[in-house]
Amino acid sequence: MRVMTDPVVSVRGASSAPAGSWRRQRVESVDLLRGFVMIVMALDHVRDFFGGTGVSPTNLATTTVPLFLTRWVTHICAPVFFLLTGTGAYLAMQRRTAAGLSRFLVVRGLWLVVLDVVVVRCFALQFNVDYRATVLNVLWALGWSMVALAALVRLRPAHVAVIGGVMIAAHNLLDPIRPAAFGALAPLWTVLHVQGFLLNAPGRVVLVAYPLIPWIGVMAVGFGTGPLLELTAERRRHIFLRAGLALTAAFVLLRAVNVYGDPARWATQRTTAMTLVSFLNTTKYPPSLLFLLMTLGPALLLWRMFERPSSTALRPVQTIGRVPLFYFVIHLAAIHIVAVAICAARYGAVHWMFESPDLGHFPITEPPGWPLPLPMVYVIWIGVVVSIYPVCRWYARLKARSANPWLSYL
Repeated sequence: MRVMTDPVVSVRGASSAPAGSWRRQRVESVDLLRGFVMIVMALDHVRDFFGGTGVSPTNLATTTVPLFLTRWVTHICAPVFFLLTGTGAYLAMQRRTAAGLSRFLVVRGLWLVVLDVVVVRCFALQFNVDYRATVLNVLWALGWSMVALAALVRLRPAHVAVIGGVMIAAHNLLDPIRPAAFGALAPLWTVLHVQGFLLNAPGRVVLVAYPLIPWIGVMAVGFGTGPLLELTAERRRHIFLRAGLALTAAFVLLRAVNVYGDPARWATQRTTAMTLVSFLNTTKYPPSLLFLLMTLGPALLLWRMFERPSSTALRPVQTIGRVPLFYFVIHLAAIHIVAVAICAARYGAVHWMFESPDLGHFPITEPPGWPLPLPMVYVIWIGVVVSIYPVCRWYARLKARSANPWLSYL
């Protein structure tokens, strides 16, 4: 399962700046972009629970165009989360020393690692504590990437961005290196660059779903993006437009050449539509250069769009963007609760919903004939987001009026 979460460095307090200041505009645009991808993310997780966990939307031999596109549009989420986490770290530095920010990032990062392994895995995803199948997902990777960023924040933002850019552009050169080449240190290379098992024993598996390279680089680039937010709104929009178009064009050109940037080459398929699917079917685990160009380019164009004054219609999106970690945890639990209810109605039993699955059917053990048609997946997605919005609005208001620092951890 591809569990994703939020940019976790809070920018609370910036919204109290005078109207029209760069900081207030930045908070609005970041919250809107973050809220948008959080909502899109829920679609992928609903599909994980209800669309047939054993059916891969990226397997060209079995997927359909609608199923692939349902998965493809959610690819934007993880890159935006890492990017904005880095940007949030830069903004947090405006209120902290470099040493203080480093300590904050380490503590916050380790908290996310614990949250992923304990709270999300046990109480949101699987509703059990047997740890037969443990998947180290995006929250885990975000946490360790924050720890890595803590070592970089003493550098100039531009230098941090260069380090991140080199990591993104060059890491596919490391693809031929396999964990076995490192002998006893093989697990370390698995954590860094190869999706694989840290433990694969009978009845107990631990899978690294999100290797850290180049996610650390994406967060570093986000940190280097922070100074752009001190520019005028017009200048920011101009930069986001040019950068977004440049990254998107780079994806198309590099993908067309079909030589470097992704371990999986595209090829002509049985139909034009499936050939386009092959072209867009880039590698996420770990994210290839082409995957990141394909997602970060449109993300910057969206960010540019959200830089303009927001309308009342977008207020729910902005609210969700202000409480991303809270939204993340409760939306997974809500999806699983809906799955339990549907399972009870269809089968008169719910034990499948509490059993650790094999990794080919993560996050749940599916009853016979479980998958729902794709249109029903969309209906459930909309229903889940609408149903949890009032709780998110309540929590956003609670955080806004409270000075309790513990609230920043959720």
